Amino acid sequence: MMRFEKGKVKIMKMKKFLAVFAASAMAAAMMTGCGKTPAANGSDSGKAQTTVSGTVNMNGSTSMKKLVEASCEVFNEKYPNVTASGQFTGSGTGIEAVANGTADIGNSSRALKDEEKAKGLVENIVAIDGIAIITDKANTASSLTSEQLAKIYTGEIKNWSEVGGNDGAIVVVGREAGSGTRGAFEEILKIEDKCAYAQELDQTGAVLTTVASTPNAIGYISLDVLDDTVTPITIDGVEPTVENIKSGAYPLQRPFVMATKGSIDEQSDAVKLWFDFMKSAEGKAVIEKVGLISVD
Repeated sequence: MMRFEKGKVKIMKMKKFLAVFAASAMAAAMMTGCGKTPAANGSDSGKAQTTVSGTVNMNGSTSMKKLVEASCEVFNEKYPNVTASGQFTGSGTGIEAVANGTADIGNSSRALKDEEKAKGLVENIVAIDGIAIITDKANTASSLTSEQLAKIYTGEIKNWSEVGGNDGAIVVVGREAGSGTRGAFEEILKIEDKCAYAQELDQTGAVLTTVASTPNAIGYISLDVLDDTVTPITIDGVEPTVENIKSGAYPLQRPFVMATKGSIDEQSDAVKLWFDFMKSAEGKAVIEKVGLISVD
């Protein structure tokens, strides 16, 4: 009888322990559910905690459209309290916009001029881009020297047969005045204000599609928009690739600039956060993903 009573006490103690344990476990689960971090439930995964809020308004280079849009997408997801956006109206317009205060950042696909820096604009280089020279797919010419390219654009060389191609008048396609790509291209070849264009287009994409659909055409575009609808031309024996631009072997390359009025330290917290992102490993990954070269 005594042994039975002792066994009964042990069973009762065990039941009480299990009840307490279950209650504790339930309370812990409830506390965990209430205190769950955004990353734990997956709905806000990747979003950074920051007190910064506001907007980052950019305007400028159409050649930088792919970079800006890709960067904005990642940045806006990471920092939901800050909205970064861009307009693409050309480098000259973007520089003017940041100079007169209608944009936070002026995107320029060329280096800033001395007179622009004299207005208080600061050249913040975020990436390096190559300028690819392209022809339509049917063109048999595959390589040019820098000198030949310059002579084509100034009108001294007028037929593809003069540079190893088939007989056909060269259709010279380029960008409009004020374009950063045009400015960099002409400056590198030292042919500023000397070019004889058949067509002057206001967007990089327009140059790509025009050359692709025009027999005997030649044009220049940002390397990051190069696709298989056209043929890239080797310049001075060097192909337009990221590796050749990094090594300095490819001659046609230029900076991608995000200009500010005053230094980055003088900008709003939202703009400072944008530049922190562009300099981060995540920002550099975006730069390289769109076919550009990141800078330290």
